[in-house]
Amino acid sequence: MTDQKYVKFAGRMVIVGFGSIGQGVAPLLLRHIEMAPSQITVVTAEERGGEEARALGIKFVQTPLTRENYRTLLEPLLDAGDVLVNVSVDVSSVALIELCVARGALYTDTCIEPWPGGYTDPSLTPSARSNYALRESALALRQKYPAAPTALLTHGANPGLVSHFVKHALLDMAAATGIGGAEPKGRAEWGALAHRLGIKAIHIAERDTQVSPIPKRPGEFVNTWSIDGFFSEGSQPAELGWGSHERHFPTDGGRHDFGSGAAIYLNRPGAGTRVRSWTPLEGPYFGFLITHGESISIADYLTLKQGERLIYRPTVHYAYHPCDGAVLSLHELGGKNWHLQSEKRLIMDEIAPGGIDELGVLLMGNPKGVYWYGSRLSVDEARQLVPYNNATSLQVTVTVLAGVIWALENPRRGVVEPDEIDFRRVLEISLPYLGEMAGVWGDWTPLQDRGVLFPEDLDTTDPWQFKNIRVV
Repeated sequence: MTDQKYVKFAGRMVIVGFGSIGQGVAPLLLRHIEMAPSQITVVTAEERGGEEARALGIKFVQTPLTRENYRTLLEPLLDAGDVLVNVSVDVSSVALIELCVARGALYTDTCIEPWPGGYTDPSLTPSARSNYALRESALALRQKYPAAPTALLTHGANPGLVSHFVKHALLDMAAATGIGGAEPKGRAEWGALAHRLGIKAIHIAERDTQVSPIPKRPGEFVNTWSIDGFFSEGSQPAELGWGSHERHFPTDGGRHDFGSGAAIYLNRPGAGTRVRSWTPLEGPYFGFLITHGESISIADYLTLKQGERLIYRPTVHYAYHPCDGAVLSLHELGGKNWHLQSEKRLIMDEIAPGGIDELGVLLMGNPKGVYWYGSRLSVDEARQLVPYNNATSLQVTVTVLAGVIWALENPRRGVVEPDEIDFRRVLEISLPYLGEMAGVWGDWTPLQDRGVLFPEDLDTTDPWQFKNIRVV
């Protein structure tokens, strides 16, 4: 591992939020960007992380940001060329982007966040409190501020890194199946490649096997990364990019009456929706269809249209098997009708040796089989590489680092998504921290061993229909 400095930065950097991701990314920023700790200020709602920030020489301000105070608190900290890194929850991304535009500052985040209540406000329709709606509100800033400083949306592991994995996987598959041609440039060419390869569905297929020696207790939510963040997104409607090959619209599904039309939602929380998926080490598994921005952005990016007529789009969604303690926590959460447990335990230092986070993308539909490409990072390696990280957090934090570096190198790109930036540059920075990278073909389909013990309503003419993948 080198301490290569990718870029020199003379301005100020504000990190909003300092939970597991903020704490984990700070040493990476100082390691790979030529800057002093005194240039960084943390603004966060909790005292958690204060000791770690002060140990790094970073200024730590414990003040919750609200609709009423965020401008007063942040404006003195940001000028032209400065950077705001948003890794918080319950702070509006759109509000922060507009503030950065006004100040001439760059912006990055890992998720498009609303103000408190935006995910769970019962007065809002499921469509209005979806990631689809949040994405549309952020993309609308492109027309409002056409010459804005760079604002890189949703650039963590997923969303973020997995969009770059998809492009790498498509090139791997093209090489393995003899599809020639130059590397695609732009969304139309990437969509055409996915179409030629016959990709019908893409899963962000993740299995976290990290465990704590301390069992989950009743009334406690356990997780390897942000509990508030996981609870928020798990409480939103399940969402997925909706493919052009799909023949069976879900009975509990809904379409949006605005925006790109690339995605649909289910009238149930993602934390209560399961799907079948596959990773090379785990094999077949049940994952949770947690809503994530990449499910929408990847599907939208790969869409091919002729005028207004849809030619091609893959179905895209998350298929997440978190650590076993988090699975038990979700089971208990659902039993309490989605009221979060009173106790929270973020497992970091206590994680037992040996667990990994197997995070990748599973591309389905090609005649050669399914193809999974991604990262296998162990907690042991993560601890050796960067302080204040486990396997799950490091996959996020190194991608945050890569996004900040890309933004500094490309400071006038306006509002931009991961799918639209240089995937090779991001992977160049990220790969040294992602453990074993693997590209694996498999013969799995969601129809394997189905209908043997019990009759099931399956579409046997096309394995890659969502109705075959969803667990009902």
